[in-house]
Formats: sequence, C-alpha cells, structure tokens
Amino acid sequence: MHNLRATIILVNILFYSFSVSGQKLINSPYSRFNIGLLEPAGSFRSISMGGIGTAVRDNSSIYYLNPASYSSIDTNSFVFDFGLDYGMDFLTKGSSRYFSDDMNFDHILLGFPVARGFGITAGLIPFSNGYYKITEEVTELDPEYDEQTGEYIATHTGKGGFSKLFLGAGLNITKCFSVGANMTIIFGDITRSNQIIFGDYYVFHDNTSEKLHLSGINFDYGAQFMLPFGDDYFVNAGISLTPGKKYNSDYENLTCLYSVYGSIDTLSYITDGTKAFLPRTLRTGISFGKKNKFTAGFDYAETKWSEATINGMGGYYADTRSYKFGAEYIPEKLSNYSFLKRVEYRIGGHIEDNYLKIDGEQIKEIGISLGFGIPMRRSISKTNIFFDYTKRYGSDASLFHIENQFTIGLSLNMYDFWFLKPKYD
Repeated sequence: MHNLRATIILVNILFYSFSVSGQKLINSPYSRFNIGLLEPAGSFRSISMGGIGTAVRDNSSIYYLNPASYSSIDTNSFVFDFGLDYGMDFLTKGSSRYFSDDMNFDHILLGFPVARGFGITAGLIPFSNGYYKITEEVTELDPEYDEQTGEYIATHTGKGGFSKLFLGAGLNITKCFSVGANMTIIFGDITRSNQIIFGDYYVFHDNTSEKLHLSGINFDYGAQFMLPFGDDYFVNAGISLTPGKKYNSDYENLTCLYSVYGSIDTLSYITDGTKAFLPRTLRTGISFGKKNKFTAGFDYAETKWSEATINGMGGYYADTRSYKFGAEYIPEKLSNYSFLKRVEYRIGGHIEDNYLKIDGEQIKEIGISLGFGIPMRRSISKTNIFFDYTKRYGSDASLFHIENQFTIGLSLNMYDFWFLKPKYD
C-alpha cells in the first residue's frame, strides 16, 4: 500500500510539473547574449553546498554532475526528486534600480538500481534562460537626446531558453572505483527582438527580430575513487567530462522598417543552418567525511567557451573557471527523540567566471548558499530547502549592471524501497 500511494503521488506530481514548467521571468540584462544566462547545475542538495557534486556519493540523492555516483543507489530502492524555485533579482547601475522576481519549475530527477552497484537515473533540468526586457525612453530633456534622431522609445526583449533531458548509468567496477555515463539531449529556442519607435509620427520605425534553435545529443563521462577507512570515515575523488559537441542549429534574423500606416520594408533577412559548437567541460572534485554525520568537499570546473560557435552570437565568449566548496552536518541521523538532530545542515560558496565577455571584460560571479534537509517522519525521504545569493558584476560600474540575485528553492526528495515482498499481510 505504501508503495502504491507513493506511485500515485509521483505520477500526479509529474503531470503537474510538466503543466507548470516554462520560462523563468527573471529580468537579467546578462540573458541578452549568447545562449542566455546559464542556470546553476546540481540538485538543491548540491546547490545548498555551493554546487559541489563531482566527488559526492549518497544512496538517497542524485548527483548528476558525475554519473559514476549513480552506483551508490541502494538495491531495491527508488529515488525521486522534484524541485521548484523562487528568484529575486536586484539590478543596480549608477542611481538606477530595477527589480524582478518569479517562481518556476526547476527539475525532475529519478533513480533506481538494476543490480547491486549498478544504478540508472533520468532527469529533466534547466540549462540556460534567455528572458529579459529592457526599455529606454529618450526625450528632449535627456542628455542622450539628438536633434537629428529626435525622441524615441527603444525596447529590447528576449524569451525562451534551453533544457537538458538525460538518461544515465553508474557501475561499481570495484569497491573503490566506479564509472558512469549520461546521454544528454539539449533542446530549446531563444527569440529576441529590438524595436525602436520614433517620436515623429511620419517616419518609419525599426524592428529587428532573431530566433535561435538548438538540439542534439551528447554524453557525459565520469569516474569516482572511494577510500573508506575506520569508523565509517571516507575520502572520495571524482572527475567528469562533457566533450565538445556540434548541435543542430537554425538561426533567423529579420530587420525591417514599418510605419503607422501598415507599410513594411524588409531591409534584411538572414537564415543560417550551420551547426553550433558547444565546448567541453571538465570537472574535478574531492570530498571527505563520516557516513551519516558530515561531508565536506571542493569542486573545480572549467569550460573552453572561447571555442564556442553559435550562429548570430559570436564575440561574447570567454573561458570559465569555477571554484565551489561546501559542507553538510547531521547531528544525529537516527535520533528517536530530537527532530532537530535529524535535520541536515548545509553551507557552501562559489567563485566563478561568467562565460559572458563584453567590451573585452569578463563578467565575474561570487555567491554563498545554505540549506536544510528536513526529514519526513519514519522515512529516509526529506524536503530540501536552499537559499542562495549570487552577485554578478564587472570592474567598470558605469558600463555594467551590478546584479544581486537571491534564490529560494524547495524540493521533495522521495526515497522508498520497491520490489520487496512483505513477510506478513
């Protein structure tokens, strides 16, 4: 009965999640370039620990940053993770202030064992977000006003983004060594529009629209080395690689003039079906701790974004490096008397380069996070909550917006034993 109820709940949540999934409406000017603003990678448990996961293994959570970790899923068990997040974005440039917020579906993750030391997972996760809306109105009173151009309103909008759907497997080769791989499908569209409406009623206005579509299959490869020693202590090391890959791509760019009388004059129409190239990503990590007590870890990742080629998006790429660190502490996981002692307490931080490069300068990011794993009664299942603060900035405050983004996420992490025959009715 318990498994039946869990199955019904799981199916209902899956249908609900696909009905509410969509565009995250966080208005960031850094979404205007390339393939948009890259989303943080990792489950909410991972994000609350700064984003580490390359060298972390756990039987009740899915760490898809390294598919070798799937081999840690318990025999006859089932893991399901579903998450929503709410983001608040505060933009500052000089004396100007902007604010936007939104709640959105984040991920679905599923995992189960095939045999002892052999796990299978699947998931739907975000990859990038291309939403933004920027409006500038210039009148005779503004310093930017030019008599020849006159008054005008410029509106720049973007929507869409890219997602990843993956299926992976992890296998223990020995007690101290595991390997794994993900097959990942990237898909999605980004559309952008730049419109200028002049104050002069009798002139032609300007509109440029573009659309980028990407789709294709790639693979992630990973390995983990585990060194257990006395009294449940451990040291793990991990490495994972996503090779560079060409993806199917369609790009359209239309520029036209139009008047209030309905006449339209097409200035240019460009289509390009050349395949896009997304570069390789290499991750390494180390973790140590005591089983069911504490875990601490560090991840390093780099991506050669300078090698990327995406139609209509050239010139804004820079290689990235990220440093992520975090820890988790559980006072007493199996306590029968204190709920607070069974709560999992997490903290982390990250320092990284954004892949966006504007006027020769690369955007920087820095952030801190914390979270809690709240156990459900008489179950290994839990609710994961994380809080993250990330700042994006450039060295020239007059050129770049300072972006302060606050994110709150909540996920249901279900863990249950399946395919077990009860001894008693």
